[in-house]
Amino acid sequence: MDEGTQVDVKGITPHDSYAHPIVEMRCAREVICNAVRAEREGYDAFVIGHFQDAGLYEARSVVNIPVVALGEASMLYGCQLGQRLGIVTINTRYIPWFRHQIRKYGLQDRVTGVHAMQFEPGQILKAYESPALAEQVRELFAAQAKPLVAAGCEVLIPGGGIPMLLFSTLHGHAVDGAPVINGIPIAVKMAELAVKLRKISGLGVSRAGDYTLAPPEIIEEFMTHPKGL
Repeated sequence: MDEGTQVDVKGITPHDSYAHPIVEMRCAREVICNAVRAEREGYDAFVIGHFQDAGLYEARSVVNIPVVALGEASMLYGCQLGQRLGIVTINTRYIPWFRHQIRKYGLQDRVTGVHAMQFEPGQILKAYESPALAEQVRELFAAQAKPLVAAGCEVLIPGGGIPMLLFSTLHGHAVDGAPVINGIPIAVKMAELAVKLRKISGLGVSRAGDYTLAPPEIIEEFMTHPKGL
């Protein structure tokens, strides 16, 4: 982080323990509520530290502070490092979600391949406590990444903050010449940049389309309406 930047990490309860769209929907609601709370508490920016970016567009439509997301930031920065990108995620059930993300971001011609290992989010966390298991994850990642590189992918993205953090100690991490992105510092730096540009020029998201700002009473309704029966 830059000098003077402070990052506070807030969790989601219960955590994302199973790869499935219904879990992402639950996470999205908490993300949106947390973005509103962050703005009300005086934060300068809000970062979604979840590669699936659940609730990203909706969060941008309810706050005026910059909202940066790990998945989108990783893909957009990766486009500056190579023409074609590949994603290796932790579970095959994430693949359809990533394909939706890629289409939503208009990157079908740039993010050209998605492969997967086979872990649940909770399982792969055990690799933080075991160097042997961490090395096994690296090898499994490489096994899925090599065919992507052979098919023309020039940049590799671990599909999740969990493997990104696990690989963060691998300086210059690459597979067959293709760099492996750690999107966590990328997202932080993009948030810092967004805050600086907003202060310098007032630059923010468009309010002419997807990010049209919701009226205050509608935001309050969302924040206070019961989650279920």
